[in-house]
Amino acid sequence: MTSSPRRPGRAQLHPGAWWLWALALGTAATRTTNPLLLALLITVSAYVVATRRPDTPWSRSYGAFVKLALAVILVRLLFATVLGSPVPGTHTLLTLPELPLPAWAQGIRLGGEVTAEALTFALYDGLRLATLLICVGAANALANPSRLLKSLPGALYELGVAVVVALTFAPHLIADVRRLRAARRLRGRPDNGIRGLLQVGLPVLEGALERSVSLAAAMDARGYGRTARVPPAVRRTTAALTLGGLLGVCAGTYGVLTAEGAAYGLPVLLAGLTAALAGLKLGGRRSVRTRYRPDRWDVRAWLVVGSGVAVAALLALAASRDPAALHPGVVPLVAPTLPLWPAAAVLLGLLPAFVAPDPEEPS
Repeated sequence: MTSSPRRPGRAQLHPGAWWLWALALGTAATRTTNPLLLALLITVSAYVVATRRPDTPWSRSYGAFVKLALAVILVRLLFATVLGSPVPGTHTLLTLPELPLPAWAQGIRLGGEVTAEALTFALYDGLRLATLLICVGAANALANPSRLLKSLPGALYELGVAVVVALTFAPHLIADVRRLRAARRLRGRPDNGIRGLLQVGLPVLEGALERSVSLAAAMDARGYGRTARVPPAVRRTTAALTLGGLLGVCAGTYGVLTAEGAAYGLPVLLAGLTAALAGLKLGGRRSVRTRYRPDRWDVRAWLVVGSGVAVAALLALAASRDPAALHPGVVPLVAPTLPLWPAAAVLLGLLPAFVAPDPEEPS
């Protein structure tokens, strides 16, 4: 008698590890405006996605996030061109017709001189936001949303369902558009332009409505929203711990980020996190659901998260030690250089490509 094959999902990395790794890379992106380091962060996330992305509908949304990031950069450059920039410059690239504005609109201009310094500053700023979006797209492409939902604490189950539905809507929408456009091309019908968009849009909306109705019926059949009875004292304690913990996290974060609150910031942050986690633990008593084959947080998950946290911590340290290297100046306009040890720190983010298991097979 032969044993049944092991399910692919049992050997997969915990989905929360992918999100923590990607958010850590995004945090690292917020610490620098050096385009070379930002491009290196994008390359690292793209390589991990290329090697560890499963063949599933949600994993195909990475390209859409890249396109959104490119659109963010273009919009940022367009705003800097049309609305001007507070950055002074001496290298004028072109001069647009300037429209006079009333006195109450001081500080805003339409048109005028467009300098290389202003466009460079806008490019650096837009690239930083684009890198953050691409890191979020990497997490969306690597982590299984349904398995992530199973891993959430019971107190966050309803919120997690809403987030997972929102995260999976865009990948399914993109898949429907691709399928319908391919079907129209096979039939010899146009799939570009306004006409093609209108003829593809209606079937896509119909499919989204059908999925919404099916999802609502499935959730109702599985008892979604059913809660257990807990004593009033437990409910009040849960609310106090959660609210107080979140306030403590906000106050501690502010203290950590400012020089005046360096003495109290870290203790208040740790106390707030402890209170919030205790509140979430008590709040989980309201949930009556059970977990079938829960994902385990193993050594590989710790390595993946640790690599992302190391990148964020080392870039934050580099930003405080050598801010000129991580924030190249635009006035005067200088060419950015690649700092060696921050670049080596970014390369630590490649560790998931070697320690994470092979991509899961579609079920």
